[in-house]
Amino acid sequence: MKILVVGGGGREHAIIRKLKENPEVTQIVALPGNAGIGQDAECVSIKATDIDGIVNYVKENPVDFAVVAPDDPLALGCVDRLHALGVPCFGPDAKAARIEASKVFAKDLMKKYHIPTARYEVFGDAEKALEYVKACPLPTVVKADGLALGKGVVIAMTREEALEAVKAAMIDGAFGKSGSRIVVEEFLEGPEVSVLAFTDGHVVKPMVSSMDHKRAGDNDTGLNTGGMGTIAPNPCYTPEVAKRCMEEIFLPTIAAMNAEGCPFKGCLYFGLMVTKDGPKVIEYNCRFGDPETQVVLPLLKSDLLTIMQAVENETLADTPVEFSDGAACCVMLASGGYPGKYEKGKVIDMGRANEMAQVYHSGTGRNDKGELVTAGGRVLGVSCTADTLENAIQKAYTAAAEIQWDGMMLRHDIGRRALSILNKGE
Repeated sequence: MKILVVGGGGREHAIIRKLKENPEVTQIVALPGNAGIGQDAECVSIKATDIDGIVNYVKENPVDFAVVAPDDPLALGCVDRLHALGVPCFGPDAKAARIEASKVFAKDLMKKYHIPTARYEVFGDAEKALEYVKACPLPTVVKADGLALGKGVVIAMTREEALEAVKAAMIDGAFGKSGSRIVVEEFLEGPEVSVLAFTDGHVVKPMVSSMDHKRAGDNDTGLNTGGMGTIAPNPCYTPEVAKRCMEEIFLPTIAAMNAEGCPFKGCLYFGLMVTKDGPKVIEYNCRFGDPETQVVLPLLKSDLLTIMQAVENETLADTPVEFSDGAACCVMLASGGYPGKYEKGKVIDMGRANEMAQVYHSGTGRNDKGELVTAGGRVLGVSCTADTLENAIQKAYTAAAEIQWDGMMLRHDIGRRALSILNKGE
């Protein structure tokens, strides 16, 4: 069986490694992939956003199944175009992908169908937005409407920060068209939880919960990033919270999408906050999260391809989705300066890391000598599983210590908050 995976980061590497476990899979092609993915699949240099290029490739090189992993190609209708060629796919069509591609669509959906979320206002006029944030309660959250590589959200603690966030998005065009409309919403307090869920538009089968670490520096300091590490499961996601999420958020969201004529099939990511009033939705993503995937999939006991096919065929109700009882930790290794300016092309010494952990490549390439080099902000994700979270964290950091390159940076406290929560509960 020949599988196409669209994307080229750590999330896609984790997906490809898991798909390879199915004995029916004979070939995996990644568009565009990266240096690490090239060790597990055939990489073809076609950008994930080049939908015409992807379609032309598939016309000339037929595939049996496609997984469209990143948000941009999903929003651009990659699944729609592949379906038109008769290719079965895992991932939502463009109409359903709006749940991530438009914050306004998502917030209006939650409001209409009474799905718990923060109170909000929508603005398409910069002057009106500026007037509003001059008097709104603080802190407040300013979000660009469209996709912005995870950087279109500002938690403004001061009036000046709120005004600057509006100006950056709507006047300075920091996020292009994505910032032409913004959402200004109430600041929620409580622990954050990420839950990825398989859904075929009828049933929802959540994966193990996870905790992301967004800030660049230890103790949640520094700028927001695409994610500096994750652990799973998240100790804040208790059975009681999980039950409420299923009843008040997960199933109502799927029903709402069906009612709006855009049924969602694929992986729906629920970014949640457990407030004193119960769980609320911070954001939806229309795909696997990164780096959440790098801790969730290593714990998956069931066959990933079988689940993905069941999602496409709408037979998920009859398909087991089981996870191991252990824990997982992923430590991201990044280029010095990330998420600001950073240099590429630094030679990477992997040491014995590949023998000690699942090392997923996010931003790697090869130089003229064929050496493995840095090619992005987030470079490698070092993932380990163990019987306890403490052991998983220790294993991940021991393996990460094997890897070296000039200017490498990482957080040293991934999972520390989760451990303190677990220890308090003893």
